[in-house]
Amino acid sequence: MDSLNSLMDGFGTALTPVNILWAALGVLLGTAIGVLPGIGPAMAVALLLPVTYGLEPIGAFIMFAGIYYGAMFGGSTTSILLNTPGESAAVVAAMEGNPMAKSGRGAQALAAAAIGHFAGGLIGTVLLVALAPTVAALAVDIGAPDYFAIMVLAFIAVTSVLGSSRIRGLASLLIGLTLGLVGLDQMTGQQRLTFGSLQLADGIDVVIVAVGLFAIGEALWVAAHLRSRPAEPIPVGRPWLDRDDVRRTWKPWLRGPLIGFPFGAIPAGGAEIPTFLSYAAEKRLSKHKDDWGKGAIEGVAGPESAASASAAGTLVSMLTLGLPTTAVAAVMLAAFQQYGIQPGPLLFEREPDLVWGLIASLFVGMVLLLALNLPLAPVWAKLLRIPRPYLYAGILFFAAVGAYAVGGETVDLVILLIIGLIGFGMRRYGLPVLPAVIGVILGPNAEQQLRRALQISDGSVSGLVNTPFAVTVYAVTALLLLWPLLTRLVRRGGTKPGRAEPEHTKA
Repeated sequence: MDSLNSLMDGFGTALTPVNILWAALGVLLGTAIGVLPGIGPAMAVALLLPVTYGLEPIGAFIMFAGIYYGAMFGGSTTSILLNTPGESAAVVAAMEGNPMAKSGRGAQALAAAAIGHFAGGLIGTVLLVALAPTVAALAVDIGAPDYFAIMVLAFIAVTSVLGSSRIRGLASLLIGLTLGLVGLDQMTGQQRLTFGSLQLADGIDVVIVAVGLFAIGEALWVAAHLRSRPAEPIPVGRPWLDRDDVRRTWKPWLRGPLIGFPFGAIPAGGAEIPTFLSYAAEKRLSKHKDDWGKGAIEGVAGPESAASASAAGTLVSMLTLGLPTTAVAAVMLAAFQQYGIQPGPLLFEREPDLVWGLIASLFVGMVLLLALNLPLAPVWAKLLRIPRPYLYAGILFFAAVGAYAVGGETVDLVILLIIGLIGFGMRRYGLPVLPAVIGVILGPNAEQQLRRALQISDGSVSGLVNTPFAVTVYAVTALLLLWPLLTRLVRRGGTKPGRAEPEHTKA
């Protein structure tokens, strides 16, 4: 009841005309910036941080929260329409959203993503209000073996459900893990795969890899086939979800937050792992197996809901522990410190108006996000009416601008082109792109957690399975690996008694 009363006071703060204006401005700026490839919510908040020096703290943080949610939706917009993720959390949306757009259902994909963001954010924020102290306590107890087990599960989940074969999925994952090795060893400081280049010592940014594999690889692939298959305008389609679409998406909308919120709340969480796992879960549970890879709307609804709930989860660790789990949370932590406020266990007692006003503004921001972007879905979808040569020329331009903006180094453009050529080759030989991206995102962190776990156990492998949580996760991973074999054995056992005799054995 104390939390509920505090939340009501927070709504009194958030629903003032000035703060509603800041929330609307944040949502619009976040969506617009999220649409640009390579310029994600973290960079948006960082760029706007100096602008807020003259604002009251509550107004600044309400605008930051709007930017966060808006940029996550904006990233999924280009991911769905152009196969060009605006930020890493939007990578999964391209897997089913882009085939939907190519078949004339781009508006439906955007509507499913918008409602998914609203549902995931709403449920995630309710969980934030109700469970913040409990989740924060659990997050403190999770150690290196548990993190490594979670990441192994993410690797196996993605590679086992994507592509025409597991071998191709694992090959793609290996490419990503190799790219993730570039730079300085985080524990020893030794250079790895830098070829003597100082610019590569910091590693290859995830945004450059994602934009290169998706945007540049897709543009080169389209250019290679443009003469043999003349470009035709893609129809926009109906702007609203029909009854069948709603029947297929309401469960993924509700399941997404159950995956996204806990992963957002734990340190080293973020939105990448839960979106991958949500995609894998929805594919396993779907009754429309044939649609996957061709535009299954569940593959948009579930991951987008998980991503939005994860954004609410990240605020748990930041507000209650002062522990940022994503780049945006880290920038927001810097913003708190800029105002002389230290997030942590005492923040709810020392700054109740600020904290509960910020949490209440999340509800306001999500309503604004849905109200602004749901009617705009057919307008965004009209991007697909642009002739492909002009469209992909624009994508290449914005991809190059986004990659250069990451570090301001010319070498980043060369790396972008090389990774784009790798993406083109992967499409040529049927390798799924997503495992490579998750390998780059999670590979370095997985290596660090593995080495920490082994150091704690003095090099003993048993140190990787010395917690009940890790054992449970490995059991789920083993089940995921063995599930196709088990189902094949069950089917074979079920058909054995009535099996017809092969023709060649008949006399």
